[in-house]
Amino acid sequence: MNFTLKIWRQKNAKAKGKFVTYKINDISSNCSFLEMLDILNEQLVVKGEEPVAFDHDCREGICGTCSLYINGRPHGPDDAVTTCQLHMRKFKDGDTIVVEPWRAKPFPVIRDLICDRQAFDKIIQAGGFISVNTGGIPDANAILIPKEKADYSMDAAACIGCGACVAACKNASAMLFVAAKVSHLALLPQGKAEASERVQAMVSKMDELGFGNCTNTGACEAECPKQISITNIARMNREFLGAKLGAQKKRASGGGGF
Repeated sequence: MNFTLKIWRQKNAKAKGKFVTYKINDISSNCSFLEMLDILNEQLVVKGEEPVAFDHDCREGICGTCSLYINGRPHGPDDAVTTCQLHMRKFKDGDTIVVEPWRAKPFPVIRDLICDRQAFDKIIQAGGFISVNTGGIPDANAILIPKEKADYSMDAAACIGCGACVAACKNASAMLFVAAKVSHLALLPQGKAEASERVQAMVSKMDELGFGNCTNTGACEAECPKQISITNIARMNREFLGAKLGAQKKRASGGGGF
C-alpha cells in the first residue's frame, strides 16, 4: 500500500510548526500505524533527515502515550483502539493521511507529534488516590461490594489517560478523564473516606489548568479507546455538588470545611 503523509513538524515548543508531506510506499496492510511511522523514520535517517518525533511505549493499548490526531480523529479511523492498535488496512491504498498532535492549550506541543500531558498527572496528584490507612491486604471476600458497583468501578478504572477525550472535545474538556478517576474510587468503600475532598480538589485543578467545560455532545465517549461512559460525568457532578453542599452545611454549623 502507498500513502501520502502530511505530518506536523515542529522543532520545539517555541518554534512555529508546519505540515510536511512525505510519500511512503510498499506498506503492508497488516502494519500498525506506529510501525508505518518507524519505517518512515528509517527512510528519513538514511536520507540524513531528522526523523519524526512521536510518543510510544507499550504498543499494546495500555500506556496511552501513542496519542495522535489522524485524519481529524483521535487515534484515527477505528473505534475503541489506541494509535498503536490502528492498522493500515483501515486506510485505502493511495490515501492522504494527516497526522497531528493533540490540540489543546493544557497539552502544549513539545516537538513534532509529542505534546506535554503533565496536566493529567497534576489532576491525579490533586486527589486521584487513597491516602488513608486501609490496613493490610484483606481477603477478596472480606469487604462486600455489590457486583454492579464493582463492575462500574472497574469500567471507569480502565481509563489510560491518553487524552483522546480532550482532543475530541471542541472545548478541550477533561471531564471524562476526571470523572473516570473520581468514579472508580468513589464507588468503592476504600475511596469513600476522602470522596468529598477528592472530587473538589480534582475538579478545581482541572479548571485551574485551563481545560474547557463539557459540551454534552458525547464526542469524548465516542473517541475513547477504552469506551469510558459519559455516565461517569453525571456521577462526578453528583459527587461534586454533594461535596459542595456538605461543605456549606459544615461551615454554616461552625465546623469549617474544605
